Amino acid sequence: MPKTNITYLALGDSYTVGESVPEMERFPEQLIDGLKLKGITTSVHHLIAKTGWTVSELEAGISKRKDLLKSYDLVTILIGVNDQFRGFPVSDYKISFPGIMKKALQFVGGDKNKILVISIPDYAFTPFGGGKKIISEGVDAYNAVNENICKALGIRRVDITEISRKGLRQPDLVAEDNLHPSDKQYKLWVDVILKQLPEIRFTDNRIDLQM
Repeated sequence: MPKTNITYLALGDSYTVGESVPEMERFPEQLIDGLKLKGITTSVHHLIAKTGWTVSELEAGISKRKDLLKSYDLVTILIGVNDQFRGFPVSDYKISFPGIMKKALQFVGGDKNKILVISIPDYAFTPFGGGKKIISEGVDAYNAVNENICKALGIRRVDITEISRKGLRQPDLVAEDNLHPSDKQYKLWVDVILKQLPEIRFTDNRIDLQM
């Protein structure tokens, strides 16, 4: 039978925390609101994310939490921008990112259909980034890695990077800190997620995501 009440775990960094926007306007909360319009409510929502976190710091943060469920109906993952920002080799990300995927799979009982990876936004297209090509090249390299890993593992991925690249042309897509997405940009992310997943059918054993 389809489930109408689900549990949700959001994993990430400042983009999941919603740095510089109200808590209810960050993308996980807006996603919950979007699912509610489809008749799907969220009974448990846990968030493991912190501004500035790298992949390894997220993994450590997961290990420290003692309040987590053994299993979730939905897990979103958005991580890697701080590895890129700190200048870590992309080859390190090729090693560390699958570790997060492994942890996520444990949270969903191995059901790949319950995991959704979100691409890394391009912060070059903010006043902070100043349109620097080298930033975009770095973000592209990291996104290529997580896209390839998702394909290899058969895990669904949503690309919101192009939305983030409207930030200099549309200043209202950038938060007041001149770096992070605004609530309006997060809304566009959620619109893309829900448009790419027009039929979301949560069941006791798995989530069917039909493109």
